[in-house]
Amino acid sequence: MLIKVFGAAVQGIQASVITIEVNCSKGIKFMLVGLPDASVKESHERIVSALQVNGYKFPRQQIVINMSPADIRKEGTAYDLPLAIGIMAASESLKSEKLEQYIIMGELSLDGTILPIRGALPIAIKARELGFKGLILPNKNAKEAAVVNNLDVYGVDNISEVVRFFNEEAELEKTVIDTRNEFNNAQQVFEFDFADVKGQENVKRALEVAASGGHNLIMIGPPGAGKSMMAKRMPSILPPFTLHEALETTKIHSVAGKIGSETSLMAQRPFRSPHHTISDVALVGGGAYPQPGEISLAHNGVLFLDELPEFSRSVLEVMRQPLEDRCISISRSKFSVEYPASFMLVSSMNPCPCGYYNHPEKECVCPGGAVQKYLNKISGPLLDRIDIHIEIVPVPFEKISDKTPAEASYEIRKRVIRAREIQEIRFKDEEGVYCNAQMTPKLLAKYASPDNAGLELLKTAMDRFNLSARAYDRILKVSRTIADLDNSENIQPKHLAEAINYRNLDRESWAGK
Repeated sequence: MLIKVFGAAVQGIQASVITIEVNCSKGIKFMLVGLPDASVKESHERIVSALQVNGYKFPRQQIVINMSPADIRKEGTAYDLPLAIGIMAASESLKSEKLEQYIIMGELSLDGTILPIRGALPIAIKARELGFKGLILPNKNAKEAAVVNNLDVYGVDNISEVVRFFNEEAELEKTVIDTRNEFNNAQQVFEFDFADVKGQENVKRALEVAASGGHNLIMIGPPGAGKSMMAKRMPSILPPFTLHEALETTKIHSVAGKIGSETSLMAQRPFRSPHHTISDVALVGGGAYPQPGEISLAHNGVLFLDELPEFSRSVLEVMRQPLEDRCISISRSKFSVEYPASFMLVSSMNPCPCGYYNHPEKECVCPGGAVQKYLNKISGPLLDRIDIHIEIVPVPFEKISDKTPAEASYEIRKRVIRAREIQEIRFKDEEGVYCNAQMTPKLLAKYASPDNAGLELLKTAMDRFNLSARAYDRILKVSRTIADLDNSENIQPKHLAEAINYRNLDRESWAGK
């Protein structure tokens, strides 16, 4: 008997429906075709054990299974459940009338327990798009898939539940969540808050500007000055997710297997902080079977690179293209996948190997030229993509011991949201541009042209501080954001002055250049 069961394959962050054709006839062979990988071929042993433990017989017949389309590679153990159900239906141990209405996915353990899979959310989206009535998958993935409306999502723990459901011996409980309510309630809860940060008002202001315009930022300062502490608080002042952003970010984390069983839709912007020993593949994504890297897991959020010069130069250089294009394309001989990578880069570094160059109290012990050599570990093209450079000095004792609470993230966030709303209106007709950091030279000329006084100030600053030509556009972008925070339609000299102050590493005098 020939039966068709439906599963799904995930490539990038998109899913494709896989038709599993099972034919049982006279004979004793078991054949599985359609470009399955080794883990899919191994499903035979898991299915035999799962059926036997739960009181079902594995058919003593010739079984031929084709996974179509055959040009898409089938990877992983998530096909165990649909293969098992297909085999039972083809051997007439299970009623097949409702099979065509559902996509079925899940990994089987030897006792029939159904284990979680990756990519449940993209699969649910594809199931709704193609008009399937429902999706049957592991219970631990049910909340994640139930984000998709107009689709019946059933979470199951054991293969016997699925068999009884199709044999109409028992009903499955539909997973229903109030997506908007859960999403809105989780948006205001943050582990870290700027109210804990004493002093460092100029640095907090730079972080506010960076969050308001989506600008990349680097902090330079000695050990213990608070660089990492403030970077961890960046998500608390970024604008809240829109539902579209949350869905897109959740899809990436779903494909990577980073969604917890109690999570439905991600409500907070991601904060990723990889160690400096990370490889270039782990950072940008890839591998024999491509998976999203840290830059994609930070999509719509923050990628924090602590101690930037300690990262391998090759690792830093592979970020240049994603920083510009806001996506990463991974190509293999037979296919290519594209992952979004629109993240905000926040990085930190010591000013020199010993960490105390320009320190107000401690003396730098690095030999001559070491400061410049240390800075040169970061290439000019990468530094060119960082809009804001801010120096940090240690907080004096008077500030540390001050009991007065600092400004909370909630208050800073309100100003950031107002600035982003201005930019949303400004760029409503510009495709792919959502904040000031994404402005092209054409948009800079249109929205960020200073007046004569501002141009004179900019000329003076570039001559006096020996600023490079690459700093010009960055200063205009940042000054446009500062003007938005000031609710000013035009860029004023004071806005330019503050933006110029955020280009420390471009100054010829910095680090004794």
